[in-house]
Amino acid sequence: MSTIQEQLAADLESRRAEHLYRQRRVVDAYEGSEVIVDGRRLINFCSNDYLGLAGDARLIKAMQDGAEKYGVGSGAAHLVTGHGISHHALEEELAEFVGYPRALLFSTGYMANLGVLSALFGQGDAVFEDRLNHASLLDAGLLSRARLKRYAHADVAALNKNLAASKARRKLVVSDGVFSMDGDIAPVKAMSAACKQHEALLMIDDAHGLGVIGEQGRGTLEAQGLGAKDVDLLVGTLGKGFGSFGAFVAGSELLIETLIQKARSYIYTTALPPAVSEATRASLKIIKEESWRREKLQQLIARFRSGAEQLGLKLMDSPTPIQPLLVGNAETALQISDALLERGLLISAIRPPTVPEGTARLRITFSAAHSEEQIERLLAALSEINEA
Repeated sequence: MSTIQEQLAADLESRRAEHLYRQRRVVDAYEGSEVIVDGRRLINFCSNDYLGLAGDARLIKAMQDGAEKYGVGSGAAHLVTGHGISHHALEEELAEFVGYPRALLFSTGYMANLGVLSALFGQGDAVFEDRLNHASLLDAGLLSRARLKRYAHADVAALNKNLAASKARRKLVVSDGVFSMDGDIAPVKAMSAACKQHEALLMIDDAHGLGVIGEQGRGTLEAQGLGAKDVDLLVGTLGKGFGSFGAFVAGSELLIETLIQKARSYIYTTALPPAVSEATRASLKIIKEESWRREKLQQLIARFRSGAEQLGLKLMDSPTPIQPLLVGNAETALQISDALLERGLLISAIRPPTVPEGTARLRITFSAAHSEEQIERLLAALSEINEA
C-alpha cells in the first residue's frame, strides 16, 4: 500500500499531465494596468481591479492616515475590542450606498458567505444555488448542513420547479450577481419574483458587480431596478471594484443582528485593520463621484468585443469587464496564455475544476486604468496567435 505522501505526489503528477497544475507568479510591483514580474513589465489583463482604484493616491493616503491614527492592526475580533469607529462608519456608508437598513463587515467575501449560510440555515432547511456559483457560495451551502440543490445556470423555470417541490422549513436562493468566470449577469428580477411566490429568502453575491455596473455603481440590483425589498441579503466584496480589501453583508436590522450573534466567521476572527476601512471609505467616495470610470470601462469592453468579433474569436456573452475567450482544451488555453505572455500581456488560463470540463478559457478582464492603445495591442496579439 502506498504512503499518503506517495498518493499526494501521484495526484500532483496527474494534475501536471492533465495541464491542470497551478503555479503562483511572484509580482515585483503593481503599477496601474501593468505589473512587473521577474523584472519584466507586463500589461495586466487578469486583475479584478475594475475601476483602477487599488493604486489610487487618495486610497493610499487614506490608508497611511488610518495607520497613523489607529495603528496597523485592529488587535481583536469585532465583538471584543476590534470594532472601531472607522469600521462602524464604513458599515453605515455602505448600507446607505446599497440602500439597505444595515451592513456588516467581514474580513473576506468567502467568510461572509460562510457566515450567512451557517448562521441562518441548517438541518431541515434548503438552499438552492446556481450551478455556476462561486466556490465560496457552494462551500457555504454544503457547510450549512441544509439540503443543497443546484439548478441549471440562470434557469428561473428550473428554480421555480425546485422551490415548488421543496417542503423545507426555511428556503434560501443564492446566486452570484455577476458570474466570475462567465461574466454574465443573473436574472435577479425573475429570481426575486420566484422567491416571493414560494416564501424563500434571496441572497445575491455581487462581488463583481458593485462599483462596476449600474449608473451609480450600485451593481446588479441597480442595473435591474431592484432594491432591498426585492433581495433580502446582498453580499459585496471590497477587493475588486473598490480596490481595497474585505467584504460586507447588507440586510434588514433583524438579519444583521442575527449574523452578529451567530455567524462564526464574523465572531471568531480578527477585525479588518481600521486603516483598510479608511481606504475603503475613500474608495466609496470616488465610486459615487467619478462615474467616468464606469463609462470608460464600457467603452473599452465595446471596443474589445467589436474587435474580437472581427477576428472571429469565440467570446462568451458578457456585458461586464469579465470577457472570457472560450478555448475548451486546458492545454490549448495554457499555450495561448504563454504566447500572450511572450508578447508582454498577462492573462491567466482558467481550467477545470474552476470551470466545467471542456470549457477552459482565457479570462480577460478590463480596468478603467487600461488605455485604448492597450486594448489594440491585445487585439493585435490575439490576431497573430489566431493566425499562427
